[in-house]
Amino acid sequence: MKIPFAPFCIFFGIVSLTACTQETQNKFGRAVQNWTGTNGILEVYAGEKLVKRFLQIDKLTTAPATESGKDRPYRFGYGVLDENLDGVADVNEKKVYFEFSDYSTSYVFYESPR
Repeated sequence: MKIPFAPFCIFFGIVSLTACTQETQNKFGRAVQNWTGTNGILEVYAGEKLVKRFLQIDKLTTAPATESGKDRPYRFGYGVLDENLDGVADVNEKKVYFEFSDYSTSYVFYESPR
């Protein structure tokens, strides 16, 4: 009896994922999301006031420390700086690199509804 290839691959993939730990499943999910991309928005607040907004972010990355292997206390990424805070990437607003600290910044990251 010959087993069809496609259903076998799907079955094997499901069995493999259920055998993984929750952390491994989370890493796999993030990798798939990073690969497919998201249209993320990062808003940075000073108290209750919105002070910066970045649009069209594919992902945020946590930098690993060089020697200890632990994560550094900041995140970074690339996105369009929304200078006028209108929620639209205007032609004069450019894609920039940004970093923000886990200690001193209040931020919200979410997928764009548009």
